[in-house]
Amino acid sequence: MTDFQKNAITLAAAQNNPAWLATLRQQGAADWSAATWPGRKTELWQHTTLAPLQTSGPIRWASAGASDWQASVDAMPLDATRLVFINGQFAAEHSSPLPQGVVRFADADTAQQQLIKQHLGQVVDVQRHLFAALSNAWLADGILVQVGKGQTLDKPVYILNVSTPEAQPAVSNQRVLLVLEEGSQAELIEHYASSAATQNGFVNCLTEAVVGANAQLQHYRINLEQEDLLHVGGVHVDLQRDARFYGFTLAQGSRLKRIDYQVNHRGPGAHLELHGVYLPRNKQLIDYHTNVEHCVPHCSTNEIFRGIIGDSAKAVFNGRIHIHPQAQKTLAELSNKNLLTSRNAEVYTKPELEIYADDVRCAHGATITQLDQTSLFYLQSRGLSHAEAMSMLSFGFINELLNQVPEPAVQAYLRPRIAALLGRETAHLEQLDDD
Repeated sequence: MTDFQKNAITLAAAQNNPAWLATLRQQGAADWSAATWPGRKTELWQHTTLAPLQTSGPIRWASAGASDWQASVDAMPLDATRLVFINGQFAAEHSSPLPQGVVRFADADTAQQQLIKQHLGQVVDVQRHLFAALSNAWLADGILVQVGKGQTLDKPVYILNVSTPEAQPAVSNQRVLLVLEEGSQAELIEHYASSAATQNGFVNCLTEAVVGANAQLQHYRINLEQEDLLHVGGVHVDLQRDARFYGFTLAQGSRLKRIDYQVNHRGPGAHLELHGVYLPRNKQLIDYHTNVEHCVPHCSTNEIFRGIIGDSAKAVFNGRIHIHPQAQKTLAELSNKNLLTSRNAEVYTKPELEIYADDVRCAHGATITQLDQTSLFYLQSRGLSHAEAMSMLSFGFINELLNQVPEPAVQAYLRPRIAALLGRETAHLEQLDDD
């Protein structure tokens, strides 16, 4: 067992938590203690090192954070139910009143506690997802979003998770559980942000969703934290008969950033639409692992991820679609395209199709490319600078996915920030060329 694993268990044991969550916490601690720490020979972590966690030294729980975090964190201007967490702690003074069906674990009544215990930790596979076991061991609070049969949430739920630096390395744990009953609809936006100051924390976040028959869930996961923050997260979804899940994720990189998506088709007719954009630069790392299990027939998946990797950054994308023997009439497509804007940028892409049924339509592909010099020359001949031309072409590479984001407020929030990010990167490259 590594020092970080030992420190994490010690931290969990000293935590004050509700007694009704004790069983899951104890199982999580046991799973975490028994797990083998990933190394270079561990396939799921082959290109991503966990050394930043090992070198962070002793850890402790993060405090409530600085009171001036709003000066450097831009929240999305949404007409939504807003829940703010600062370093993993709920900030009621910055949050909206919670509507019916949205409740903190700490405030759950007896019926809600039973619902949480029924589903929490059941969607995620802790044997495949190491840090899910840690999330269980650290479990003390979280958010339950429950939507009754045939109901629709009046407003989106917007969860803003803010990280601020501490005097010593600190950790936080965030948990979200969504339970959508038959014929219901909901929209959830998870926004991970930080103050502009250099971060020294570790964030472990896990979201589980049970989408009932003929229910629909729109889910967004946006990671725009300062690059020194360490972040491991996961989204795990069970889709029942004719359920629909639309997922969109966008992330910058950091010293360690790993995000897993696990989606299980449990009922016939379920559909998954999953789009992702990653934008690492400097010496950042971003690692996306997705795994889609087609367990039953007549389900469909459309998965598209695109990355723009600049400077000396590294990106990892591993997308797996597993078609079980009984999953006949499956339609599944996976596409990953990558744009390298620097000679030193790296990407490791591995799309996988594992098919055990014979009546399916499946396709997968990956590309790695650089900016087209002819297009650059054309734009410059029309009066744009080299940096402006690079920024415009780079933005065009991901613009198709942004156009398909159903929530207009999310589109409006992301576009100027992505444009500014790409502009800074290309201007930096142009300066290096001049030097």
